[in-house]
Amino acid sequence: MFGTTSSAFGATSAGSSLFGSTATNAANPNKDLEVSQPGDDTISSVQFSPKANFLVASSWDNNIRCWEIQQTGQSVAKAMQSHTKPILDSCWHDDGTKVFTAGADNMAKMWDLQSNQATQVAQHDAPIKTCHWIQAPNYQCLMTGSWDKSLRFWDLRQPTPVLSLDLKERCYSADVVYPMGVVTTAQKGIIVYQLENTPSEFKRIESPLKYQHRCISIFRDKKNAPTGFALGSVEGRVAIQYINPQNPRDNFTFKCHRTDVTTTAQTQDIFAVNDIAFNPQHGTLATVGSDGRFSFWDKDARTKLKTSEQCQQPITCCGFNSTGDIFVYAVGYDWAKGHEYFNPQTKPVIYLRKCSDELKPRNKK
Repeated sequence: MFGTTSSAFGATSAGSSLFGSTATNAANPNKDLEVSQPGDDTISSVQFSPKANFLVASSWDNNIRCWEIQQTGQSVAKAMQSHTKPILDSCWHDDGTKVFTAGADNMAKMWDLQSNQATQVAQHDAPIKTCHWIQAPNYQCLMTGSWDKSLRFWDLRQPTPVLSLDLKERCYSADVVYPMGVVTTAQKGIIVYQLENTPSEFKRIESPLKYQHRCISIFRDKKNAPTGFALGSVEGRVAIQYINPQNPRDNFTFKCHRTDVTTTAQTQDIFAVNDIAFNPQHGTLATVGSDGRFSFWDKDARTKLKTSEQCQQPITCCGFNSTGDIFVYAVGYDWAKGHEYFNPQTKPVIYLRKCSDELKPRNKK
């Protein structure tokens, strides 16, 4: 159970034979496995360790929790840490022993899972919306993006940032796949950074989407190098954008998380894309939305692979484990319909889904 633990986890390797039987009910229409004790408020991020099947989830209840995901798919609660205000993002250190958290209390913390101790490692003048660990050949640091309109880089050995860059607007989402970083801001800003040697702005990109961005995720080429990103908006649309496209037609947008319309008399409901994650095994992607559904896509074939059954509440965030055979997604209220639709009796849920076969790219004819 959650509580004070001398060590949050030991050595465990990711298994190949995951998951047993699944239970289903009205609240679990996709028959996926529930994670135990997910917390009391909306989940803001779910992140698997890069080294093993340990999962952390940050929440608007001010806490971040860690579970060990066993071979059967069952989750074992290991430890928990807190901020004084909601935690808006989290990320892992590349060695898999530490987790970073970004808080609405204007600070970022480092959680050492071996000792179960958390220490402050970053400070902003407004809530910190994103945090990403950068492991470069010649340096390592934590990158934080804030509503104070700055992007800061932190050497954990000193209390002040080694670099602070002006975003011009509030940071809304970000992603890092070395040597590339990308940040989206209010007013539809998109800024690409090169992270080699000293991080610096590479280019600002005009948004291919008409409405405000909600999420962004970098994708890689067949040589495993970052080459572009997927951008999700509040308008149920995703843009696939290459940094240096060989052909302008390589960049495209597609509609998603909308209700089906079969007659001209019907009105289509449009939902926000809340998160995007690329599968590390296949390079295909998942999107999740305010409509309570997740969808799997093959961007190269420009094809939808699967759409889930509808959950009772929106899906707020998602991710994959390091081997790409487990999909994790969190269901909870995202306030898209306002306060009048909030039901305090309906608690958030985190689900695990065995997904490797569902994310395989379509065979090209």
